[in-house]
Amino acid sequence: MDETVSPPKGDEINDKEMPLLEHLAELRRRLMYSAAAFFIAFFICYHFAPRIYDFLAAPLAHALEARGQKPQLIYTALYEAFFTYIKVAIFGAAFVSFPVVASQLWFFVAPGLYKREKRAMLPFLMVTPVLFFLGGAMAYYVIFPNAWKFLLSFQNTPPGADVHIELMAKVSDYLNIVMKLIFAFGLSFELPVLLTLLGKVGIITSAGLRKYRRYAYVGCFVLAAILTPPDILTQCLLAGPLVVLFEISVFSVRLVEPKGSADA
Repeated sequence: MDETVSPPKGDEINDKEMPLLEHLAELRRRLMYSAAAFFIAFFICYHFAPRIYDFLAAPLAHALEARGQKPQLIYTALYEAFFTYIKVAIFGAAFVSFPVVASQLWFFVAPGLYKREKRAMLPFLMVTPVLFFLGGAMAYYVIFPNAWKFLLSFQNTPPGADVHIELMAKVSDYLNIVMKLIFAFGLSFELPVLLTLLGKVGIITSAGLRKYRRYAYVGCFVLAAILTPPDILTQCLLAGPLVVLFEISVFSVRLVEPKGSADA
């Protein structure tokens, strides 16, 4: 007896079956398009690397000016500034080329999905970059000004002091912490997408998330402590949104989970 379950009428995979070699050729083509988009974006971003770095350094410059200090970053190796601009170009290219890379991934995967699966996945694909950019924007416009103000307060420059403690930030060190925080906040804002997908396929339930809410809160603060600089202010500024995102995830999981799971 054949127990194969046929898809609903009108929900078949429309694309013809492809042999393994054709799949590999298609994957190669999509990777080449993605690589080409990244390298084109890299060269464009490298041309504007000083302006991009100036944009990233603006929160620190404003914090220094507010204290009456000259906004200045230093480098101590001849090649440091050059490689810093390379990192800036890579950082910018990753953002600029992301839509192209994501679309190429979708074009490769979509032919193997049913129409209902495509309709289910598209909202998540559209929300993912939006949430990532929102996380990066929060890091830049909210976290950086407050964190830099707090960290600069440890400079010791009282009148008549024998020893002055003053910041001499290196361009490479500053870029590293900025990129780390932007990516940390961007990835953290993907929490609702991840949990909602897991809820949709039945791996987790909203009831289970509510049951372990207190542990999730602790996990939010632990994750914030790992991803942010070692100061309580920045950790709390990341942990707070993570807690809110977790609560949003509980609600969204309840909306998409299979019927009967919510009360399980």
